Amino acid sequence: MAATGHSQQYLDQPFLQDQAKKYILNDSLKEEVLIKVAADRNGLIQVLGDSGLLLPFEKSLVKDQRYRPLIDMNILDLQEANGKLYYLSSKEVFTNAAGGTFYFDHEMNEPKLFALGQNETVLVVSKNQLKIFESKEVIWEHPLNDISVKELLFDANHNRFLLLTSSALYEVPLSNLSFEKIFDGETMNTMTFFKNSILVGTDNGVVELSGSPLKVMKIQYELPSNHITALKVINDELWYGSTNGAFKLRADGKYDYYASKRWLVDDEVLTLTEGPENSVLVLTRGGLSQIIFHQMTLEEKANYFQKIQRERHLRYGLTANLSFREPGNIATGYFNDSDNDGLWTSMYLAGELFRYAVTKSEDAKLNAYDAFEAMERLTDITPMHGFPARSYERDGYEVGLHANGFSEEWYQKHVKDNGRIWRLTDDEKWRWKSTTSSDESCGHFFVYALFAELAPDKEWRDRAIHQIKIQTDHIMENDWYLVDWNGEPTAWGRWNPKYVNQFPINVGDRRLNSTLILAFLQTAYHFTKDEKYKKAANKLIKRHGYDENANRPASVIGFVEGEDLSNKWNHSDDEMYFLTIPAFVKYSFEEAQKAKHLEAVKSHWEIERSEKNPLWNYLFALSGGTQIDFEESAWWLREFPMDLIDWSVDNSHRTDLKKIEPNFRGQTYSEVLPPDERPLHKHNGAYRNNGNGGGKREYAPYIYLLPYWAGRYVEAISAPQN
Repeated sequence: MAATGHSQQYLDQPFLQDQAKKYILNDSLKEEVLIKVAADRNGLIQVLGDSGLLLPFEKSLVKDQRYRPLIDMNILDLQEANGKLYYLSSKEVFTNAAGGTFYFDHEMNEPKLFALGQNETVLVVSKNQLKIFESKEVIWEHPLNDISVKELLFDANHNRFLLLTSSALYEVPLSNLSFEKIFDGETMNTMTFFKNSILVGTDNGVVELSGSPLKVMKIQYELPSNHITALKVINDELWYGSTNGAFKLRADGKYDYYASKRWLVDDEVLTLTEGPENSVLVLTRGGLSQIIFHQMTLEEKANYFQKIQRERHLRYGLTANLSFREPGNIATGYFNDSDNDGLWTSMYLAGELFRYAVTKSEDAKLNAYDAFEAMERLTDITPMHGFPARSYERDGYEVGLHANGFSEEWYQKHVKDNGRIWRLTDDEKWRWKSTTSSDESCGHFFVYALFAELAPDKEWRDRAIHQIKIQTDHIMENDWYLVDWNGEPTAWGRWNPKYVNQFPINVGDRRLNSTLILAFLQTAYHFTKDEKYKKAANKLIKRHGYDENANRPASVIGFVEGEDLSNKWNHSDDEMYFLTIPAFVKYSFEEAQKAKHLEAVKSHWEIERSEKNPLWNYLFALSGGTQIDFEESAWWLREFPMDLIDWSVDNSHRTDLKKIEPNFRGQTYSEVLPPDERPLHKHNGAYRNNGNGGGKREYAPYIYLLPYWAGRYVEAISAPQN
């Protein structure tokens, strides 16, 4: 499977990668009501709560105890201006910057809010009064008569202060001091300037105001959330806070959406502002989130994930997710087995093989050999020659009791009829997991073929070829089945013609299983040159139509009345299919067959293109595809989240997305969402936009590492550029 160079190539130049830091309220402050957040030019971040000032420290918000006088003051409002932090207390307006020389008594009862204009002109608002101060002296005051002001804003272009209530917008022009209503509205919460307009966030969208007198130019309803609580222009970009998270307007008119615990402590945004070092501070009911933007190449991102993979996602050398005893708390993480340990390990191992082929990294080689030995044991540990276990664990510590997603009822019946899924080894120290599926076989054949081509040492390559041989022999000797310890075929390890051809041609399993077994046999023949594998493949082709099955275009797959496996498109089948296609095409017995196989593969890739999945694109390229969606693939890699925790994510409320009619593929919206805006998943859930993961595990980073290094290997991604 030699690398395929492409004239189309994504240049790996630094891009802005977003990542979140989260600070929850310290246990002693659980009842704190948070009000506002600000940061000065030194990078100091302060949060105002109802009991005083707080600081983000490590992963918590804690009491700010640095300035002892501030502890005893009743701080009511907090503002940043000219890189300094200013405070409103029950008695004063002041700053601690520049020697603490700026301070004055406002002499107001029940002060609420303040704002700074040019040259430290200050507006202070209380329950029943407003005052303008210039050079620390009152120059004008006006009664408010119980007008409840929500927000203040200084308009430098018109030298005026704006005051927002839930039903009106007022102005105080400094050139002609007065208090005038300039707009009537409903359920208004927040405001900002953007371009030449005033934007007002309401309970139902954003109102754009412009002109003199102010007129409604537009109302934005098609937003990720219409209940707007905060608006702010940060680095010339418009940011929104809402009751369903934060989002940013992009140049193309769409939005980058930051919601769920992947990004925020909680989704009820109170306010947001510019933070230090190109970050955005988002204050919510439960704490502070800092969304950080930093320059990174795709390779640097891969290096970041590689470190995580090696530190906390290896169980006996197998690739494993990390489960949590406390949601989201990595410190409480522990390993457990899965049904597909062999498959996930094969995908990480493949990524390291690609990395070694591209970089000749000794580290990549050693990682690949470690993973290979862990996989090799999957066949060594079972008593059946060439039968790979799903997983293994020390006796008494196995966790995953079910198999391949079957129900509790299925499991109980299976155990009653067949015995335990976990089987004890002869030395009674280990157990291995039975009921192995075709998913596992796909992973084994995919990576052993890569290993036999890319590993630098012949003795290791020979071990991979041995695995290909014994696993193929097991299937052939057992009448095209994976046969378990009890002498029965497993639920999904079935390539026998009676099983495969029982399905109508529209059922995906007929096409898929034919493709898989032909690819397995082609792989075995390619590396061993043993004619029995070629003869067996030709028998399946000539007598049972397996080439005809496999070469049907993917467009034939669809619903068939009464067929359980045809009620929807199976995206897990896509994973198996694309791992198999390099061998299916490259190891074809003759050129005419190869051309037909590639055409069938292309038909499947065409259907999958809307997912923008880089792995599908790069494996298609590895199979001989000459045109791939390299820009879309790079988009997926850039948008992949740095946080690998399985947080709950909900996009069902979004009105900015165009819904489409229910369909066989399970696609909800007109285009796939960025990976960092939907639930985290492996490569088989691109259209899953909502999920209740609950932060109970961290996914292993091979999900990113395999497509990235596959892209480098087929030269669809360049080496990092300066």
